[in-house]
Order: sequence, then structure tokens, then C-alpha cells
Amino acid sequence: MKLPDTAHTSRPWRIHEITPDFRLYDVWALPTPGGPGDFPLLVRDTVEGDTSDNPSAVARALFAIRWKLGKLFGWDRPDAGVGSRVATLRERLPADLREGSAGPEFEKLPFSSVYLTDDEWASEMSNRTVHGVMHLSWVPDGEGGYRGQMAVLVKPNGWWGKAYMAAIAPFRHLVVYPPLMRGIGEAWRAHSR
Repeated sequence: MKLPDTAHTSRPWRIHEITPDFRLYDVWALPTPGGPGDFPLLVRDTVEGDTSDNPSAVARALFAIRWKLGKLFGWDRPDAGVGSRVATLRERLPADLREGSAGPEFEKLPFSSVYLTDDEWASEMSNRTVHGVMHLSWVPDGEGGYRGQMAVLVKPNGWWGKAYMAAIAPFRHLVVYPPLMRGIGEAWRAHSR
């Protein structure tokens, strides 16, 4: 379920300290009901994920097209990534987060972990269009349990990045995120079986 921005901005997340120049694009409640100690499982599921296993054939096709366009136009070349085109957000971390765990690394997606705490985790990616952050957190669900929450923060790369984000907005909200949320929920339910 898509949430209002305040579901993210009203909480004292550490990500606010290091991304003041990023725009919050999306906040989602994840279908991951659990207990106070289940956040590491959500992080593990996320780093093991892949766009090719999205439950929606349309979303899989859109991701495949995006990766092909990225290759064709050079959007995703190594010199466009974190540490090349943009500095890693790890350089912005306060000492306590820098000295702590960055978190696990992704197996198949072009993200790098930035930091991990007991209830929040940030990862980043960069290409010729944007520098993006996926922020996962573990929040009370209002019914005595907990659930995951995902925020997407983006710093577009100039006018092209802004145009790119505007162009993909309907696809993100209508085609990509709904089946992604279903897939997250299915994977989460499989843990309890």
C-alpha cells in the first residue's frame, strides 16, 4: 500500500541526516507482518531479489527493456555508478554509522549497502539518470506487531534525470510496484510455512 510522505518524514530516521538534497518519491507499506526481531529477514530477502523474478510479466518486460536501453545508451556503465559519477553516501555518514555495518551486498541488482541499524537500512545506486536510495525500515504496525516500510529517495542527474523520473512515474505506480509488493508478500509468507 502506498503511504503518504509523512509516514517516512515524520520518523527520526538516520537517512534524513545524509540525504537532504534528495527528493522523496515513494513510501510503501510492505506486506511483511512480523515481530520486533524480523527486520534482518526483510533485508536478506531484499538483497537476494532480482527484477527478473517479478510476479508480473509486464513488469519483467519493462525491467528488461530498461536494462537494454541502459546498455544501448550507456546509462549504466561503471563510470556512471556510485564511486564514479557520484560519491557514495557512506562518505556522508556520521562516525557511528560509518563505523557500523554497511549491511549485506546485493547479489543481482545494482545497489550497494550504505548503512544498517536495528530498524533501518539504506542502499544506493547511481547511473547517468539518477542517484537513488532505497530505504527500508521496520515500523510498528499499530496492532502490536511490526512490518517493513520502503522509501525511495532520488537525486535526478540534471534535466535528463528529471525527465526520466517523470516519464517512468506511471509505470512505477501502476505496473512495477503493485506486483513487486505482491511478490514481497508471497516471499514473506513462504518464510512462515
